[in-house]
Amino acid sequence: MLDLAFSTEDLAHTRFAFSPAWEIVASVRVLNQPGEHALHLPWVKRATAALGEAGLDIALLRELVPLRHLPGFLAGTPSTPLPELADELADLRDVPARVVRREVDAMAVPRSPALNRFHRDPEAGLERLATLMEAYWDLVLAPDWPRIRALLEADVLHRSRLLARGGAAELFNDLTPMVRWRGGTLSVAHRHLHAAVPLDGRGLVLVPSAFVWPRVFSKTDPRWQPVLRYPPRGIATLWETGTAAAPGALAAVVGRGRAMLLAELAAPASTSELARRTRLSAGAVSQHLGVLKAAGLVSGHRAGRHVLYARTRAAEVLVGGVPEVDC
Repeated sequence: MLDLAFSTEDLAHTRFAFSPAWEIVASVRVLNQPGEHALHLPWVKRATAALGEAGLDIALLRELVPLRHLPGFLAGTPSTPLPELADELADLRDVPARVVRREVDAMAVPRSPALNRFHRDPEAGLERLATLMEAYWDLVLAPDWPRIRALLEADVLHRSRLLARGGAAELFNDLTPMVRWRGGTLSVAHRHLHAAVPLDGRGLVLVPSAFVWPRVFSKTDPRWQPVLRYPPRGIATLWETGTAAAPGALAAVVGRGRAMLLAELAAPASTSELARRTRLSAGAVSQHLGVLKAAGLVSGHRAGRHVLYARTRAAEVLVGGVPEVDC
């Protein structure tokens, strides 16, 4: 159990961020242990095939992502809410050699010749690693990034609403059953870590992560702002290819397309994501959403470059309160 002690200043410096570099690291961990990440098996199959066809050797990445004690330099704390991968890789290339050696020494795993070479010449090693991470991203993560990012953005929107409604307690207690807020302390259930860490005014960066599921990861090293990485809300739907069934009675009132969109909006989503899920055209989705918004059944909220749509309270009553019947 990790106990993070918060002050008022820590709460003031708590923020959300995404991290493409972290998704690389976490997804490699999934490839290393696919049996523990059944939810991601559709992606694992595609990624394994793509890596094989391209002949991309990710052995160095695999070795740097052991079961325990991930090197902190692999994915530093995001300095902005929506960092670009290129910026995170630039930061990776600038990690001091002494930090690299210290982190590799602490891994407590047998070193291969490649890892020894990385340890001997960290500067050249970081350049090779950054190039490898970029190639890996382009091959197996970039195609799915719009889908993943939409899920992460929807999660942050949901958490922001909880914070506005119920403060820090409601925000933290809704993250995951592995995290609990009690009396100014955030307790994180880790398997192999038992410590009490005061945040000392540094705050906490909350990073929703698709590939961290089903666990949470934290980093409290004083060289970086503390980070908590957790699975986003709605993660179980990430790789689904079907669509939610439109409630029959509701479809009879508002139409099948609009009822289907309301059913899909159990979590906020963008127009493009809704089009992918429902297989309606983006234009049709946009038109339906306009009608639903005018009727007070959905609301739109800008998140970065996208607008996320969510059901209103009135829509929640309609979707949840109408029994399924045949049309």
